[in-house]
Amino acid sequence: MSKHHKNAGVGDVTLAGPLDGELCRPLNVGLVQINNSFSGQNYLPYSVALLQTYVAKFAPDPSRYRFLPSLYKRVRIADAVEALKDADLVGFSTYVWNGRISLEIARRLKALKPGIVIVFGGPHVPDQPEAFLRANPQIDLAVHNEGERTFLNILEAFPDRQAWGGMPGVSMVDAEGRFVRNPNIERVRDLDEIPSPFLEGTFDEIMAANTTESWIGLWETNRGCPFRCTFCDWGSATAGKVTKFGEDRLFREVDWFAEKKIEYIFCCDANFGIQKRDVDIANYVAETKRASGYPVALSVQNTKNATERAYLTQKILSDAGLNKGVALSMQSVDMPTLEAIKRDNISLNTYLELQRRFTRDKVETYSDLILGLPGETYESFVRGVDQLMENGQHNRIQFNNLSILPNAEMGDRAYQAKYGIITIESKIINIHGERVDLDDDVPEVQDLVIATASTPPADWRRTRIFCWMTALLHFDKLFQIPLILAHGISGVAYRDMIEAFTAADPKRFPMIAGINAFFEGEARAIQEGGAEYVFSREYLNVYWPADEYIFIKLTAEKTFDAFYEEAGRLLAETLRARSADLSLEIVDEAVRLNHALVHQPFTRENLQVRLTYDILDYWNKVRGGEPAILRKAPLVVEIDRTSKPYNDFQKWCREIVWWGNKKGAYLYAPRALEITPELAGHY
Repeated sequence: MSKHHKNAGVGDVTLAGPLDGELCRPLNVGLVQINNSFSGQNYLPYSVALLQTYVAKFAPDPSRYRFLPSLYKRVRIADAVEALKDADLVGFSTYVWNGRISLEIARRLKALKPGIVIVFGGPHVPDQPEAFLRANPQIDLAVHNEGERTFLNILEAFPDRQAWGGMPGVSMVDAEGRFVRNPNIERVRDLDEIPSPFLEGTFDEIMAANTTESWIGLWETNRGCPFRCTFCDWGSATAGKVTKFGEDRLFREVDWFAEKKIEYIFCCDANFGIQKRDVDIANYVAETKRASGYPVALSVQNTKNATERAYLTQKILSDAGLNKGVALSMQSVDMPTLEAIKRDNISLNTYLELQRRFTRDKVETYSDLILGLPGETYESFVRGVDQLMENGQHNRIQFNNLSILPNAEMGDRAYQAKYGIITIESKIINIHGERVDLDDDVPEVQDLVIATASTPPADWRRTRIFCWMTALLHFDKLFQIPLILAHGISGVAYRDMIEAFTAADPKRFPMIAGINAFFEGEARAIQEGGAEYVFSREYLNVYWPADEYIFIKLTAEKTFDAFYEEAGRLLAETLRARSADLSLEIVDEAVRLNHALVHQPFTRENLQVRLTYDILDYWNKVRGGEPAILRKAPLVVEIDRTSKPYNDFQKWCREIVWWGNKKGAYLYAPRALEITPELAGHY
């Protein structure tokens, strides 16, 4: 199953039933899969629903089991305990975002009701779990890998603990204090053995009981990953083999999503597009949306090393409006780094070719890079960013901090020592997530990488600052037009211009230097265990990426004029210092145009910008991957700022800065009027 929503372990044994007279009533079973909420929406608890559905279909006597309503979102721990206190057995599906709250709920349940059986599964359970189990005695059983068969066998054996000790795929500390880790058995090869919780009606009760809830669907078309990236726990958990659900089942599940009006679906596949049939699946989802309006969006992880299918599946989804941009997750473009993370068998040329093709066909893409990978240096990282921009990535590079997952190879202490990896425990904060302070909660944490042997602490901060400055100037579009123009005409590298901003003289460029100082402070705070994002109570009460926070702050404080004055001067000096063959008047025009195009709230008049060169055409062609020549062609750029005004600052923060994040949709749509002799008199 997917990295995000894997189940517990596998088991297929004949077990003794419950001890005679031990349990005459139905066995009360609780299931817990706590996910984060997003904008008032919650995920359907798919992983635990699979367990329940499997039991309902394959138990010799399904009436023996009474399932309590599943716990699917973060609530007060006391409320969770109250909801589960009548259970005889509770199964938890765990990952980094719910590991600590799940452990605390289980601890309190065991204290309240010592006889209750606690079962933990999911990717958060270590493959070698002895230390984990001894540190958490509230856990009776840990289950490894797929959990459908094993969970049924655990229930069928209840309460025969001796039988559990011999069950494949299970680990435990037995009554005598001995640690037991039984070997895994083979994964389910025919996934259609596992009944669909959608089609079997497993979600009907929870949806009927929560009619005001907006649901996000979790969906699998296959399980497994053939790649073994050291930062990821997918390949290690699935032994490199990909198994598939049947197409007819998948098509009927798509129909279910449409019938239930599920707007957003997150596909849990590690590599959507890896199978030939994925093109047909994408087409079916697109056709269903055209016919019914649902689903509105389908989020997938793109496959690797399958350029044509990756292109076709994503193009289909894009043409149907099912995605907000195609993710090209190369993580690094440095070969020694790719070798260190066992990603060198994934062709970098595949990503670069996909980026070029999607750009040419007007399909928006964004690239993922991970900061702090072993082997990466400041120089190699910055060179990689420059390469992606040179290759045409002008929409978005998502700069992610590296964190260590429990069962990834990178979690091994020897691996960390080899590459000098330094981590800090940091609270898990969602980008644009609200700060919801429950009076009875435990924060989730991650092991965040803040330095390596090749990127020592000062270089990590320097890299992080470069990422934020690149995002602010280029991908938030505040200074993209001058950068593209200057690079294309003069040949000065993007990185050289951006690094000039990160090294701005505080005396001569106080505003830009102040932004750098802010970025420096945020980078240091992360290294000391602080949040990855900037919390702002006044701006929607959410956590912002540092670059977006600066964008909002410049707007709120009405300091854009001063920013553009400094930025224009700094760019001009940078180009002069490199003897760039570029008229600084052209640079000034590009700065004025970019300034005028930045979307702002409370605008009450439209703008016109008069240019002597067709900078707008040049910028659009470069972004579209087309050959571009700067023409001397006087024109007026008309900017409509009033037809869709924003008179509410909070709404502007949400819809322009937040929702425009992936697309970088921070600029007004301009219209160019070339000045002909007949029109010259009007301007």
